[in-house]
Amino acid sequence: MIAALLVAEAMSGQAAADTPQAVPVQHTAPSYGPPAPPRPKPVAAPKPTADRCPRAPDPDSKDIVVCAPKIEGYRIDPDILAARKAHRDAMAGRPRGPERLPDRSCAVVGPAGCMGAGAGVNLMAVAAVVTEIGQRLAKGQKVGDIFVTEPQMSEYQYYLAAKKAREAKEAEAAAKAAKAAAQAAAAAAKPQPQTKAAN
Repeated sequence: MIAALLVAEAMSGQAAADTPQAVPVQHTAPSYGPPAPPRPKPVAAPKPTADRCPRAPDPDSKDIVVCAPKIEGYRIDPDILAARKAHRDAMAGRPRGPERLPDRSCAVVGPAGCMGAGAGVNLMAVAAVVTEIGQRLAKGQKVGDIFVTEPQMSEYQYYLAAKKAREAKEAEAAAKAAKAAAQAAAAAAKPQPQTKAAN
C-alpha cells in the first residue's frame, strides 16, 4: 500500500510539472500624491536650413532667429596704433621715476646756493623770459610753452603726426595711380603708325 501511494504521488508530481503554473502577481503599495507626469518625448535636433532668416516667422516654432547684417567688428584706427607705437618707442630709452629728475641743487634762490656759485637770481634770464612772454601775448600766442624745460610730444601729437604721414602717403599713391592712368589713356589714344605694304 505504501508503494501504491508513492507511485500515485510521483504521477501527480509529473502531471503537475506538465501543466502550466500561474505566476503570482506582486501588488505594489499604493503611492500618495498625484500621479507621476508622463515622460517627455525626445526633442529632435533642429534641421539646418540654408536661409536662417525667414521672411515670415513660423508661429509653431519655439526657435528665436535674429537676423542682422554681419559687421566687421571692433577695429582700432591705424593712426592711433601708430601713435601709440611711436610714443612707446620715444619713451623706451628715457629713465623713469626719480632718476628722470635733473639735479637742480645749484638753482636754489637765496644766499646759500652751490659752492662757488654766485648767490641770487639771474636777472638777465628773467628779463629775457619776461620779454618773450610780452611778445607772445601781443601776438595772441600761448605762453605756457616757455616754462616747459624738457619738451616731449604727447600721444595726441604723435597721433596727428601719424595721421598726416598716412594721408600724405595715400595722396602720393593716388597721384601715382592717376599719373599711370593718364599715361595709359594717352597711349591708348595715340594713333598707331600704319605700315605700308611693300609692292
